[in-house]
Amino acid sequence: MSFMKKIFGDYSSRELKQIYPIVDKIEALSDEYKALSDEALRGKTAQFKERLANGETLDAILPEAFATVREAADRVLGLRPYRVQLVGGVVLHQGRIAEMKTGEGKTLVATLPAYLNALTGEGVHIVTVNDYLAKRDSDWMGKVHRFLGLEVGLIVHGLTTAQRQAAYNADITYGTNNEMGFDYLRDNMCIYSAELVQRGHAFAIVDEVDSILIDEARTPLIISGQGEKSTQLYDMAEMFVSRLKKRVVAEVDSKEEDDENESADYIVDEKGKTAMLTANGIEKAEQFFHLENLSDPENSTLSHHINQAIKAHGVMKRDIDYVVQNGEVIIVDEFTGRLMFGRRYSAGLHQAIEAKEHVTVASENKTLATITFQNYFRLYEKLSGMTGTAMTEQEEFGTIYNLDIIEIPTNRPNQRKDNHDVVYKTEAGKYRAVIQQIKECHEKGQPVLVGTVSIEKNEILSELLGHEGIPHSILNAKNHEKEAEIIAQAGKLGAVTVATNMAGRGTDIMLGGNAEYMAQADLRKAGMSDELIGEATGYAETDSEEILDARKRYAEAFARHKSEISNEAEKVRDAGGLFIIGTERHDSRRIDNQLRGRAGRQGDPGETRFYISLED
Repeated sequence: MSFMKKIFGDYSSRELKQIYPIVDKIEALSDEYKALSDEALRGKTAQFKERLANGETLDAILPEAFATVREAADRVLGLRPYRVQLVGGVVLHQGRIAEMKTGEGKTLVATLPAYLNALTGEGVHIVTVNDYLAKRDSDWMGKVHRFLGLEVGLIVHGLTTAQRQAAYNADITYGTNNEMGFDYLRDNMCIYSAELVQRGHAFAIVDEVDSILIDEARTPLIISGQGEKSTQLYDMAEMFVSRLKKRVVAEVDSKEEDDENESADYIVDEKGKTAMLTANGIEKAEQFFHLENLSDPENSTLSHHINQAIKAHGVMKRDIDYVVQNGEVIIVDEFTGRLMFGRRYSAGLHQAIEAKEHVTVASENKTLATITFQNYFRLYEKLSGMTGTAMTEQEEFGTIYNLDIIEIPTNRPNQRKDNHDVVYKTEAGKYRAVIQQIKECHEKGQPVLVGTVSIEKNEILSELLGHEGIPHSILNAKNHEKEAEIIAQAGKLGAVTVATNMAGRGTDIMLGGNAEYMAQADLRKAGMSDELIGEATGYAETDSEEILDARKRYAEAFARHKSEISNEAEKVRDAGGLFIIGTERHDSRRIDNQLRGRAGRQGDPGETRFYISLED
């Protein structure tokens, strides 16, 4: 296979050969566009629109449009897209997925096809995973578009209908997948056309495309109204199920289901994430609720409540699937490890968990409108996306969305060393080996990032490190507010960071530390509010003296830390760069690859190794 690949090349390399001549044309215009005045560069937008109106295609004006954005980004942001970023821009314009490794500057790549496609006047949507990234990118990258005379809109939580309409009417609209999906649902519930906020689905660029289109593809967005008040059945089912005896199996065998000698009351299938009553359990239910036959149609509601209660007890685990905070059950996103505020399990499962945890059982909701992300994003005439890890889901992207993936080479050669997995007989043996590896790295100053699959394992490892006296930072859904800060400093000399799932973190780990977050910490110590710090690090236009002063102080602190970090970064490189330790293989290989991808950004050295036990 590898021999054939060497002769004919893989799919990506063959496709890239057709893209490189386009990139050569863009680069050939560099000197000509550098010589243009700001006014002449801005004037290109009107010229391109006129040429499109006269029948030229987007592909025909692509080299000139990309050269315009490249020069504008250099003047406005001080960032000049590399050749590989130009390649990524062409891939996105063609309605494909650009797989670019962590730290390759995907945010800047999106400005190129967004500008080109916005010239049609039909609108471009740039979709990110959270409000913070949407706001940051619309302020920051939006400067380039505004400089070139385009309007930039932002869709985040808490906007009025008028604000949403204005944002969608802009040439380029940044927003989150949740907000855009909910806007579509609300539009479908509108009675009058004047209340509609979206104006069509022409072209979308989806950041972290694997997270949104694969991990959350089946996640239904639901607009719900007040339903019936929660019944006492949840508490009664909980009272009954809490007394039952369960048996956990890796996978349910059809023979086990019919085993008359089964002593457990219900069986939990770990792989299928299901729980079912045995003959024993059914008999106990009939006795407890004084029924003749639990399977009778009139007992279907009670049967449903019992099934949800055994699922709450057998399948749903506290501090893995959900956490309890301030008397509320909050779901933990299994892919990102973040808390999902406002989201609830459907079909009464959330109420069953609330009864299990003895918190207030909230009333049920009635679904008014619903759509999955999969169906929402298939509405777009042209869809593209970017991520660091998409190849593992190549088949799904092709069959569901008709999207192909182009793997784009890194700007600098990858120097990361990926070691083979190490397998241990017991979990205890695995943890001893992990601790030993951390100690060795810590002693020579090499920063370590340890990835765990759950809060529970995260805390076990933290406790073991505490016993060994190794200082470390811990990140999980319980303290995710400090997420960006903790991850940003994971590359400092001798740092040890233990984090749950690393998917879609959106923060670069820089060797020696992140000057941006150090400067923010300085402003916080000086008594500056979080709102003002947000403005100080933002890119929105302003004439406020307070904000301008804060930005000046931030720039000074940033420059100071940047110079301090350069020496430390060199020491970290000498120590081997960031060492990534995986303490378990995830269900999805792509999540493992995302963890690995945290090391070796922009040609930095790094090393990765997964530790596995037969008890996992």
